[in-house]
Amino acid sequence: MEISCRHWNNILFFVTVVVLGFVQSQNDGPDRPLFGAPGSPIHLSASDPSLQKVVRFAEGRYNTGSNGIYLRRVSKIVSASKQVVKGIKYSIVIELGNTMCKKSAALADPAACDFHADPNKLKTEVCVFEIWDIPWQRKSTILKQKCQPAASSKETDRTGPLPLSPSTPVKEAVNLLSAFKEFVTKHNRSYSSQEEADKRLRIFQENLKTAQMLQSLDQGSAEYGVTKFSDLTEEEFRSLYLNPLLSQQNLRRPLRPAAPPRGPAPPSWDWREHGAVSSVKNQGMCGSCWAFSVTGNIEGQWFLKNGELLSLSEQELVDCDRLDQACGGGLPSNAYEAIEKLGGLETETDYNYTGHKQNCDFSTGKVAAYINSSVELSKDENEIAAWLAENGPVSVALNAFAMQFYRKGVSHPLKIFCNPWMIDHAVLLVGYGHRNGIPFWAIKNSWGEDYGEDGYYYLYRGSRLCGINKMGSSAVVN
Repeated sequence: MEISCRHWNNILFFVTVVVLGFVQSQNDGPDRPLFGAPGSPIHLSASDPSLQKVVRFAEGRYNTGSNGIYLRRVSKIVSASKQVVKGIKYSIVIELGNTMCKKSAALADPAACDFHADPNKLKTEVCVFEIWDIPWQRKSTILKQKCQPAASSKETDRTGPLPLSPSTPVKEAVNLLSAFKEFVTKHNRSYSSQEEADKRLRIFQENLKTAQMLQSLDQGSAEYGVTKFSDLTEEEFRSLYLNPLLSQQNLRRPLRPAAPPRGPAPPSWDWREHGAVSSVKNQGMCGSCWAFSVTGNIEGQWFLKNGELLSLSEQELVDCDRLDQACGGGLPSNAYEAIEKLGGLETETDYNYTGHKQNCDFSTGKVAAYINSSVELSKDENEIAAWLAENGPVSVALNAFAMQFYRKGVSHPLKIFCNPWMIDHAVLLVGYGHRNGIPFWAIKNSWGEDYGEDGYYYLYRGSRLCGINKMGSSAVVN
């Protein structure tokens, strides 16, 4: 695989960024948060007042330490989280660009400085900051800072047209509108008013920039760009399709450990090639990924024990699992217990999926598959691979930030984009292997066949990326 100078720079940038928020402790392992914080990281909205304060602090420190002529301002907050750490630790990724105000000028309000109209003078950078804020001492400290130029126009061609601004050439504005029109047509979008359409165009524009950011910093072979989620804000996407309960460790029911695999993992394995995986399903606008992950696992276990591949009912879990919150999210460990108490699962045909909670209509007379217990897998990826090859597809969960704009290839986002302590989506691990030398996990998703590669997401394997190793589990069918 050819590696350009830009990719070498990105690799160096990646090595530095990985350290952010994941400083190694001799006792706690490589992914423990800095200072051994008792709380889990919390995702922040760009409008959060405390975040705005920290961003202004980072912006000021950047300008103080910069040798540039022009004052630089934050043009976009790409992602942000905070964590209680004897104060508050903020991890933020921002875009900065040159304004038309010179740093030497006395400015009453730097926010009044307009950005440079000429893209060559704007010189957008992507910066990663880690900031420790102690409000009661009125003290803020920058722990880490790393910046690099944003993707060039040649690179952004991979994901779509350049963002629209008052100074953007007409051709680029036309490209954006054309891309949005194609998106609306392809995904059959209909907006209630012109104001709503304008809002969705602005969101689409910002999402193109985020996809371009992911593209320029990705360390694998993934392509990011326009997807069926491109007119949703990150907050809307999370509330409609993801599962915030997965990151709440105090809610997890402990499972007994799985027996270790009998031998090492073969070089590659794919249960789709052995008949243990049903077709890709679609959870719709319902945070029921936990149900799809568990039923997919049980479908594989039932096939391996009985030789019959059934499509089992997720709607039964949405309606009848009293331990979880239906479209509001749930946990695989709870779902296993609920299935045991109910007595099993009906088929998809007998209890079809609607994507919203209804009255429980479960019938013991229609049970098509049952489970006897459930187990938790090792957090070692090599052992997970070996166990999967021996025992069937595995229910797992991960941080899905990079998945919103994933199109194809092996995704390898920076850890700052994919915090393993902010897991929010449950999926099914069906296999693993290599593509052009890049190790991957093959992941069956539940967003329909028009997502990713025919409904599948491929994630880099071997660095515990996005927390993929933290919640591996499986039902047991005797």
